[in-house]
Amino acid sequence: MSELNLTDVAKTYGNVDVLKNINLDIERGELIVFVGPSGCGKSTLLRMIAGLEKISGGTLEIEGQVMNDVPPAQRGIAMVFQSYALYPHMTVRENMAFALKIAKMPSDEVDAAVDRAARILQLEPFLDRLPKALSGGQRQRVAIGRAIVRDPKVYLFDEPLSNLDAALRVATRIEIARLKEAMPDSTMVYVTHDQVEAMTLATRIVVLANKGIAQVGTPLELYETPDNEFVAQFIGSPAMNLLPGVITQAGERTVVKLDGGGTAVTSIPTDAADEGKQVNIGVRPEDFHPVESNPIMEGIVDFTEALGEVTLLYFAAKDGEDATIAKLPGVQKNMRGQTVAVSADPGKVHLFHQGLSMRK
Repeated sequence: MSELNLTDVAKTYGNVDVLKNINLDIERGELIVFVGPSGCGKSTLLRMIAGLEKISGGTLEIEGQVMNDVPPAQRGIAMVFQSYALYPHMTVRENMAFALKIAKMPSDEVDAAVDRAARILQLEPFLDRLPKALSGGQRQRVAIGRAIVRDPKVYLFDEPLSNLDAALRVATRIEIARLKEAMPDSTMVYVTHDQVEAMTLATRIVVLANKGIAQVGTPLELYETPDNEFVAQFIGSPAMNLLPGVITQAGERTVVKLDGGGTAVTSIPTDAADEGKQVNIGVRPEDFHPVESNPIMEGIVDFTEALGEVTLLYFAAKDGEDATIAKLPGVQKNMRGQTVAVSADPGKVHLFHQGLSMRK
């Protein structure tokens, strides 16, 4: 049986639907990451699991028990919030032990639980410090430790790194990954807007959009085989390029004549009935490479970004269109204003059309 099951879960505020038809099974030991644009409901869904928001429809089960009307304290969950919310007058040890003492756990068991969490999080040297004597990353570790001591069925993380600076965010992300390795049977649900956090931490990613789930899969599944244009452009930075065209040849290899004049070949097979259909092809910036003939597209480089390990080429776009971006390795000098032709291997060319009879 799955650790956590959501069946047709919905959330409404008055007549406004925020989430609907959320169906998701989370297995024991998974680290599931919710991502999506601002306002898509990812934090709301997490709070519904925690019991901090009422479920408007559907059922939530934890270890087979329906939790819709169960108070938060009785759900067997622990939540780590965006803010540390530490008691400033209490030491690290006292902050971590507070909930257990309120629950009247024997003092020797409290000490053992705090010592175990401190060892996992490498907080042992700081147990007698007040929060004001800790760095931001250390404070967040204390907040996580406060959750660990409760030994919950499910851990919930609501953007726990968003208040940290870039360098500290990287270090704390690595610590969370190590924490998951040290607790392989723990089940975690993690909300973030940071793609790097999602791609590096997740067992599976849940992409939320349009009041529901756009796609669920491992990080590489979402990156390499997105189900739709939204996921294709949401996962990956810079976003996947989408170029319109018409299928001129169907079969095991599909040929698309692009509106901009180029031709794309994809290894995604289609049926004969798909010939003549208007489609979008998708190519990730890093999958483009310069060619001398048979390009997918050819254009004038309007702007470049030299990042050291790669150079981003922004091709001049027509009014109302997004610029096409190519990511080339190394430093590419003196390319601004030049005409450059690029193509991609057929296995790296994606195909999108709602009514297309694709056979991925």
